[in-house]
Amino acid sequence: MSPTFLVSRPDAIGDVVLTLPVCGMLKQLHPGCRVVLIGRSYTAAVAAACPWVDDFIELTANAVVADLAAQLRSYAATAILHVFPNKVVASAAKQAGIPVRIGTRNRLFHWLTCNRLVALSRRHSPLHEAQLNLQLLQPLGYAEVPPLSAVAELVRLVPTVPLSPRARQLLAARQPGQLNVVLHPRSRGSAREWGLAHFGQLARLLHAASHRVFVTGTAEEGAELAAAGWLQEYKPYLAADLTGQFALPEFIAFIAAADGLVAGSTGPLHLAAALGRHALGLYPPIRPMHPGRWGPLGPRAEYLVFDRPSCQDCRTQPAQCTCIKAIAADAVVARVAGWLPLLTLQ
Repeated sequence: MSPTFLVSRPDAIGDVVLTLPVCGMLKQLHPGCRVVLIGRSYTAAVAAACPWVDDFIELTANAVVADLAAQLRSYAATAILHVFPNKVVASAAKQAGIPVRIGTRNRLFHWLTCNRLVALSRRHSPLHEAQLNLQLLQPLGYAEVPPLSAVAELVRLVPTVPLSPRARQLLAARQPGQLNVVLHPRSRGSAREWGLAHFGQLARLLHAASHRVFVTGTAEEGAELAAAGWLQEYKPYLAADLTGQFALPEFIAFIAAADGLVAGSTGPLHLAAALGRHALGLYPPIRPMHPGRWGPLGPRAEYLVFDRPSCQDCRTQPAQCTCIKAIAADAVVARVAGWLPLLTLQ
């Protein structure tokens, strides 16, 4: 009977995307195995779009250990990997009697709930987040630290729903020599932001280069852009304002059909990279937020980061991060322009 592995990552979309290599490696190490991802409800669409994930368990905000333990027990799993530490999940896994329970040594509750502990320090590690996640496989016999290029091959998503007629029509309006470029200016606090003024300038420059520009974000982010006057000011340069228009499965389908996306270190950036689209990330050099740790992974993923040896101002005044704002819009446009020759070769 093929084994079942539970992979717990109940946090943000980008974090879940960078956990997909763990699921893919389990499939390689144990052909025919079943991989079940444990996560928050808003990441269920990511699990559904990943070919390495067979099922999804939603961790609710008010999850009860006994109830979750019964649910986990029903899977008769061989092992659980706590990629993101969560006390409720760890306690439930122990109560469920999962034979192999893997966690990091730097969480006290893992010493009480896990029976395989991995020495893993993320904060000062030179490794990428996806490489660090793979170290949780050590108790299962996988002790390598693969090169990032090999890890990137295991970051893969496939849309699960078709494009809506309106989205298809918007993208189909592209003419030869044009690109459909998605701008995702906000991060919901998950990353240092380039700033609305910079994204506005970028929209203007891309429009001047005859490209079609789409802005995306949650409904709340769209309301913020409207309240700031950004949407009104830059409306002439946008092919469409799509903030608040998509549920995540539809958003994944839209990104997959566009030519590329520009954003900070956000979930949409990692989605675009995993979908094989051009994904241009804008990063500060400050550790551990730098692209060496959180850069997008995919065949067309890239990033821009201001070359500065230290970023002390950004530590003391995060909202005034001068490093990320030092990235010039012209430099972003130049990178985007480089997508066109590559797309014509596809």
